[in-house]
Amino acid sequence: MFKNLSPRFRAVLQALFVTFLWSTSWVLIKFGLEDIPALPFAGLRYALAFACLLPFAIRSRQLTRLRGLSAGTWLRLILLGLLFYAVTQGAQYLSLFYLPAATTSLLLSFTIIVVALLGILLLHERPTGMQWGGTGLYLAGISLYFYPVALPRGEVIGLGVAIAGVLANALSSILGRHVNRSAELEPLAVTVVSMGIGAAVLLVGGVLAQGLPRLTLTNWAIIVWLAVVNSALAFTLWNHTLRTLSAMESSIINNTMLFQIAVLAWVFLGERLTGREVAGMGLALLGTLAVQIRTNHD
Repeated sequence: MFKNLSPRFRAVLQALFVTFLWSTSWVLIKFGLEDIPALPFAGLRYALAFACLLPFAIRSRQLTRLRGLSAGTWLRLILLGLLFYAVTQGAQYLSLFYLPAATTSLLLSFTIIVVALLGILLLHERPTGMQWGGTGLYLAGISLYFYPVALPRGEVIGLGVAIAGVLANALSSILGRHVNRSAELEPLAVTVVSMGIGAAVLLVGGVLAQGLPRLTLTNWAIIVWLAVVNSALAFTLWNHTLRTLSAMESSIINNTMLFQIAVLAWVFLGERLTGREVAGMGLALLGTLAVQIRTNHD
């Protein structure tokens, strides 16, 4: 059926399939959070995903390179694991406990804006007028989405956790680029090493902080699906599409998750959006796309 499709169109379909898998993760996490504490839940998912990817990442050449890494590179890998998995993923799960899935997704999309702004301080990059305009559009969309601001106490906590996750995710994006640009390790090896470190900290710290209840078969099914299909498989397939699609094309496809999550949350979680909230999400989406234009052409 797919043999007659062009490589680019096939890659687009595969990328859309991956974003759909990632979008369903938010619904599955919300279901799982009814029984499983947020931090152990995230730790179990990424520990299992690490175990799935490990056999593909460890080869004789990569093991030799790992043994020869400098202390500075190991420090950066450890920091990447802590930022991207322990903090970012832990914050995502915690914020989903307090906030609707669509709201959390919208807040975490602010990562793209923060990365562009951090580029001013850390990389001495001057944003273009388009990028400043995109930032303004995003902030206008956020303001429209949350207007009037009257959040219950639980949602205020979730908002704070989500903002912490955005900052950690932005910092890990910049650090991840730096680590991968060095070309000391293949991207898969970087992911597996950092994921293993972050998942271990997240799991141990989460169990110590929140405990681990007795998991039902349904709980285990959600964790295994998230780890094997939505993490290990989806990650591998996404990297395969990057061989064909440009960074801009991949970014645009990835941004469709904002509306995919909103629709899935409406269908499966009963989270309804008003016309004003949909308009706010639309403005925010346009803003994130505008911010990425220069970044993905540089």
